Amino acid sequence: MRRNTYILTVSCPNRAGIVAAVSQYLFRFGANIVESHQFDDNAVAQFFMRVKFDFVAENRFEELRAEFAPIARQFEMNWKIRETAVPRRVLILVSKLDHCLVDLLYRWRTGDLAFEPVGIISNHPEDIFQGVDFHGIQFDHIPVTGDTKQKQEARLLEIIDERGVDLVVLARYMQILSSQLAANLAGKCINIHHSFLPGFKGARPYHQAYDRGVKVVGATAHYVTQDLDEGPIITQDVEPISHRHDPMELVRLGRDIERRVLAKAIRLHLEDRVFVHGMRTVVFEG
Repeated sequence: MRRNTYILTVSCPNRAGIVAAVSQYLFRFGANIVESHQFDDNAVAQFFMRVKFDFVAENRFEELRAEFAPIARQFEMNWKIRETAVPRRVLILVSKLDHCLVDLLYRWRTGDLAFEPVGIISNHPEDIFQGVDFHGIQFDHIPVTGDTKQKQEARLLEIIDERGVDLVVLARYMQILSSQLAANLAGKCINIHHSFLPGFKGARPYHQAYDRGVKVVGATAHYVTQDLDEGPIITQDVEPISHRHDPMELVRLGRDIERRVLAKAIRLHLEDRVFVHGMRTVVFEG
């Protein structure tokens, strides 16, 4: 019989005794450590830890969680404990390009990504997504113009609150979030961005890359901040190219990289493997 598992995440100033205190605490409640990662960032004297555990005999999770506060205070911890069986509630935002959306829906349907989709929102009407099966997920068309942007973002925040959204995914959502909205979504909004050397902004980035003769194409998944496309990076990937690749081949390669990089970033977030510290991240890959 498969036992329920739980994840404890901790970040705090680095000092001696943290690992021992956490391990002894878990042992006291009969918890069995299944997986453990830790990292000392000596540059900023900060400690990060992720522990996955279960219970071999009596399940004392609620008691364990309720009584962890004294240890957290002792070591000045930012911490959380959650049950992995409870899926995170995810809201997906998309514009016209649907390759990331379709990929996420497939991974959700097959169980490759464990989350609960609570809505799909687009600034374009549903009929442009012909052939896409939303599997009964609620679709909301919320158009955006210069005059309606503030009202649109207010409605978006209402939906996030009404549906108890844990994570917002910008699956090629081609709208710039306001500084206020980005601040409200800090740490729970992931964006996928094409990244090149050098970086190409604006329209037709892959065509710009072709014109400059780049040797790699890539993508970056990052948390959204008030600084456009400069949030803490979760994961990246690239593929080598040559003069033989025309612009449409770059588009094809780029979309494939975007799909897999976004999916990986979401998985890392859902599994509590990403710690944000300033503009940097600590990522404990499985």
